[in-house]
Amino acid sequence: MREHSGIELWGGVECTVNRVGDQHLDQLERTGHYARITDLDRLAELGVKAVRYPVLWERTAPRGVGSADFSWADERLHRLKELGIDVIVGLVHHGSGPLGTSLMDDSFVSGLEEFAGAVAERYPWVRDFTPVNEPLTTARFSALYGHWYPHRRDDASFLRALLVETRATAAAMRAIRRVRPDARLVQTEDFGAVDSTPELAYQAEFENQRRWLSLDLLAGRVGRAHPLRRYFLDHGVPAAELARIEAEPCPADVIGVNYYLTSDRFLDHRLEHYPAWTHGGNGRHRYADVEAVRVREEGIFGHHHVLREVWQRYETPIAVTEVHLGCTPEEQIRWLVEAWEAAHAARAEGADVRAITLWSAFGACDWDSLVTQARGHYEPGVFDVRGPAPRPTALAAVAKELAFTGRSEHPLAAAPGWWRRDERLLYGAPRSSTRTICRPRERPILITGAGGSLGAALVRACEERGIHVRAMTRSELDIADEAVLERAIAEVRPWLVINAARYTRVHEAEDEVEACRRANVVGPTLLAAACRRHASRLLMFSSSFVFDGSKSDPYVEDDPVAPINAYGEAQAQAERSVLDVLPSALVVRTGSLFGPCEARSFAALALAVVQRGELFHAADDLFVSPTYLPHLAHTCLDLAIDQAEGVWHLANDGVLSFASWAKMMCDAFGLPSWAVHACPAQSLGLRANLPRQGGLHSRRRATLPTLPEALEHYVKHRADAVLAAG
Repeated sequence: MREHSGIELWGGVECTVNRVGDQHLDQLERTGHYARITDLDRLAELGVKAVRYPVLWERTAPRGVGSADFSWADERLHRLKELGIDVIVGLVHHGSGPLGTSLMDDSFVSGLEEFAGAVAERYPWVRDFTPVNEPLTTARFSALYGHWYPHRRDDASFLRALLVETRATAAAMRAIRRVRPDARLVQTEDFGAVDSTPELAYQAEFENQRRWLSLDLLAGRVGRAHPLRRYFLDHGVPAAELARIEAEPCPADVIGVNYYLTSDRFLDHRLEHYPAWTHGGNGRHRYADVEAVRVREEGIFGHHHVLREVWQRYETPIAVTEVHLGCTPEEQIRWLVEAWEAAHAARAEGADVRAITLWSAFGACDWDSLVTQARGHYEPGVFDVRGPAPRPTALAAVAKELAFTGRSEHPLAAAPGWWRRDERLLYGAPRSSTRTICRPRERPILITGAGGSLGAALVRACEERGIHVRAMTRSELDIADEAVLERAIAEVRPWLVINAARYTRVHEAEDEVEACRRANVVGPTLLAAACRRHASRLLMFSSSFVFDGSKSDPYVEDDPVAPINAYGEAQAQAERSVLDVLPSALVVRTGSLFGPCEARSFAALALAVVQRGELFHAADDLFVSPTYLPHLAHTCLDLAIDQAEGVWHLANDGVLSFASWAKMMCDAFGLPSWAVHACPAQSLGLRANLPRQGGLHSRRRATLPTLPEALEHYVKHRADAVLAAG
């Protein structure tokens, strides 16, 4: 591929080491990047020109520079140099320094200065540094909101922390420039804007001025004419300290713009419109502080607006240094493309925009709680690390396109993200049909067998996510009719086909072998061939019936296939045939399906029988992995959009007998579980021979939420349906 010139693509590794109480929460450890130097080669393959990379003070020299251990950084920075990737070294990332110092202490300044000098001496080829990432944001979270150490909650502490970070950044750059005089300060900050109701315009104006403070302080701009100078003085900051900072500026050489969907805020005095957890105040007014995207009719201000503001204020080179969205793959793609296009638009207007950055390349943990708890909530990035090795997501393919061609042809990139659609509004704001950004409609996903419960769940998932879908029932499309199938694929031109058209009667299949084979083998094989001819991707479904059940543990993807009934034999044949014809196909094996609008599932039948006051007989010697249809549908879409291939096991995390499964369902719905009669499978007079072990696990770590979570969702959905019907 020809390398694209102009705005560069950079990469970044989420490396926060923040302190909560006496505990440091380390993103490098939690995403596993700390132990994978091969991640750097993965970044190089994307075409990135530079990487924001950590040589963190807390990790490298926790007991002082004299006992610092640079071995981890040595290996990685040398590898990046070999790969021809420039490095922007970060020294503190949302941290407060090693134990023994904090953002309140002058020792933070002297300690970071000493550490920065040691880093510069050790890596003299590195030119670009970020001594303190997002100083304003870190000061707010640590000393104004109390989320991170030192857990202060007042303006005086906030300003003290911000000034300490400012002095530390300037001192660090002086130490670095003694070694490398041309070193550049790449100063990052979150520049989200604030809007409000008219009654709170004064507070919004204050916060919009406050968001510039870290860059203004470094540039020596907080002089007598600065609109927030009185704010400093009123909260105990000596005028002499402000004068010293003004007299010894350390302006950014490159301003790093970090911008998230949650960056823009809206302040509203009408508390009755918002949940209690959004309520706060300033001593003068009580108000709700919410994400602007959820209430502001105009939506977010957007990357383009922010880049234009930063350029007009500072006229300094800019890079978008964090582009990340914790969401589904298609929305991550749209956020990245929107940032890329905004950077080009700002550049075309004269702003010196240099790059955008794939942040959290290997994902991030627990930012849904602002990294105040270690709950294990993981958000994939360009790679998903929940497996034996990091797996490229859809973002990886799009990133390569942007790096080498300057544009993306991904079929889902052109549609508006959820933040540009009306469903983003949560708090009763008026809907305006003119606000949604419209782009040419993307090629659709074709779902066959859309009349069944699985097909219907997939259609609903697409609609919920704003994905263009064409749904066809069995009567509209017989996939085993080659001519009809060819015409349909040619007409619809899908980028992805999801085949939910299946013969599912396990016991009847023993007597209807040809009907089962036609629907489950012939049709999928013809569909795979049609997808190959039309360059469409394919997702098909199989199940645990491809196994003989002799294994004591749940089955994983690479266990040998050995079906023991006609239904399982057809599924095994289909898997082989489809992957032979189309090796890029995605084959998803599932467990026992259940979910809304599914009246024929084992779970639905058990509930119906017990609700009638009858006993329900269920095997206690056959084991299964229940699979909740909405969870399955969304995860299948994620994998398909990520262009996953081969066989994957998807089931809710849990393996239990059919009898236990029925009892659990009864307990969840408040029905008598004693009405479930556990018995041997042999006593049930089943037509087909069923595998004893039907549990599924995944070596590829493609797990769905836990079974209790699925049941909670299922119960709520059925309760909501009853209320709606009544």
